[in-house]
Amino acid sequence: MNYRHAFHAGNFADVVKHAALARILVHLAAKPTPFRVLDTHAGIGLYDLAGDPAERTGEWRDGIGRVLAAPFPAPVAALLEPWLAAVARVNGLTSPDHLTPERLAVYPGSPLVIRAGLRPGDHAVVTELHPADAATLADLFAGDARLKVVELDGWLALKSFLPFKERRGAVVIDPPFEQPGEFDRLTRGLVAATRRFAGGIYLIWHPIKDRADLARWHADLIATGIRRILAVDFAVAASRADGPLVACGLTIVNPPWKLAEELALLLPALVERLAIGPGAAARVEWLVPE
Repeated sequence: MNYRHAFHAGNFADVVKHAALARILVHLAAKPTPFRVLDTHAGIGLYDLAGDPAERTGEWRDGIGRVLAAPFPAPVAALLEPWLAAVARVNGLTSPDHLTPERLAVYPGSPLVIRAGLRPGDHAVVTELHPADAATLADLFAGDARLKVVELDGWLALKSFLPFKERRGAVVIDPPFEQPGEFDRLTRGLVAATRRFAGGIYLIWHPIKDRADLARWHADLIATGIRRILAVDFAVAASRADGPLVACGLTIVNPPWKLAEELALLLPALVERLAIGPGAAARVEWLVPE
């Protein structure tokens, strides 16, 4: 439990993950019936970009900072709007149009992105294993009956909170990848979760350091028999196993209709804005179709 996301909050990986998460919430909210969201590795929810961890790395400047540096074309800006609205809200701004790098003081983690996408009848459960982080989360969401904070291992949360009584919703799985075997845990966790809640949307974030490891994991996922798996790769430079993190992926089971098309439009624009070296690229493809 040594991982602290405060060092990485708002970096390129958060941009990709949270923009995609916000789009999923938009699609869920397009239907009138209530939905629920489970966030298995929630962190502390809100990150001070002027604090020591964020200042020490400065990763947010090449992530959310670059996103806010100049306007995007209108179709891309529309896709980013739900996520940026959540960023604006935690910074005390009424509209993402008012966001600039200079006015950015804090950055919302996935629990706050989720809360921004909930309607009055929707609910969320966010789990965090680290006791101090779970307590911070509980304070952050005190008084909000729509969102429940539980101090619990994220892998156990998949067993404890699925299926949702609403029969609609999304599961966000974002482990820290600080221990070996995390891809194997993801496979086992996803198989168990989809057996309980086959119709759920599953958004899985993972780093990309070794392409061979990624290919093996994708082969394992295909072998599970799970259908409708969308694979997203996003790199701001060519990745090296012994280098800093410059590439990440999203694996999405049961993506909402048209999400693949939205990401195919959005991610190349983000690559162009966030690239830091040769090898920057984005890819959206079906790992397993219907």
